[in-house]
Amino acid sequence: MSNTPHELADEFPEFADRIHELKVEDAHFAKLFDDYHEVNRAIHRAEENIEPTDDLHMEEMRKRRMVLKDEIYGMLKQ
Repeated sequence: MSNTPHELADEFPEFADRIHELKVEDAHFAKLFDDYHEVNRAIHRAEENIEPTDDLHMEEMRKRRMVLKDEIYGMLKQ
């Protein structure tokens, strides 16, 4: 298990400019971006035992992060 946050800039460094552009120009992308970072921070806090959670909730949060990441990646590729 990695306790490194999965920041979008680190996940998709080749899309840094596109991420910024879409955050400014596309309200749906901006919402996805914010949702991703919210769940990503919650996962990181749980992994660091700052805000511990049970395994089921952790799995649900990780699945949610993956769904958001997939949708974000799809928009970046357009």
